[in-house]
Amino acid sequence: MRPHRTRAPQSTPAERVQSILRAAQSMTVVSDGLHAEVNRLNGAGAMGHIHLHAPCEDAPAAPHTRLPVRLELTDIAPTVVRERLRARVTLTGLLAAPYSNDSAQSTCMEFGQAVLEDAEGRHFITLDELWAASPDPIAMSEAEMLTHLVDSHGELVPLLVRLVHPRPERDRLRAVPLAMDRYGVTLRLEYPTTHLDVRLPFAIPVSGIEQAGPQIHGLLARARRASHRNRLLTIHEM
Repeated sequence: MRPHRTRAPQSTPAERVQSILRAAQSMTVVSDGLHAEVNRLNGAGAMGHIHLHAPCEDAPAAPHTRLPVRLELTDIAPTVVRERLRARVTLTGLLAAPYSNDSAQSTCMEFGQAVLEDAEGRHFITLDELWAASPDPIAMSEAEMLTHLVDSHGELVPLLVRLVHPRPERDRLRAVPLAMDRYGVTLRLEYPTTHLDVRLPFAIPVSGIEQAGPQIHGLLARARRASHRNRLLTIHEM
């Protein structure tokens, strides 16, 4: 199901790709008919393992000396929700030599194309757009923060639902944090046969990870005020 439409600001496709590349724990490298599963990126993300450069203007006359390569990465929700796949990223390009998963050095890849596929559709990103974009400051800590919210402060999640407008349908089964970025938190509202994603924007975008906590507390404060107003309306209507 497509996410709930909102005017809240969101990361650009290029920023999302940068964030996924930075936070990736694994990826698949397809080259020369072989699939290599890279499962240990050592906190450096995909671009710590493979670095991109622009197509060479003085490319060799015999293109077969360079090998086509495809990098496949998936963005999976760290929390247990329906349809945990949030996005797919595919990078294509050329290698000057056969890929080796055992190499201790970063592999040089001539950039061809970057594609982001998510609930909004398919987005093509140029190398200039990718270089100009910055990874989200929360990307590296998002999984830990969301799982901590669910596991240690799960009682606060229903409170955040008070910020959803219009109010969710009454047959909602549960609400689960799906994502967090510099602009806010995304909740997934699950229903018996479907689900809906809603954005809860921060008061101001986060520019550093140290600002994430205060912005989350700000959302909770707004939710408590909304809950208090709702109780007052109920009392006055009696």
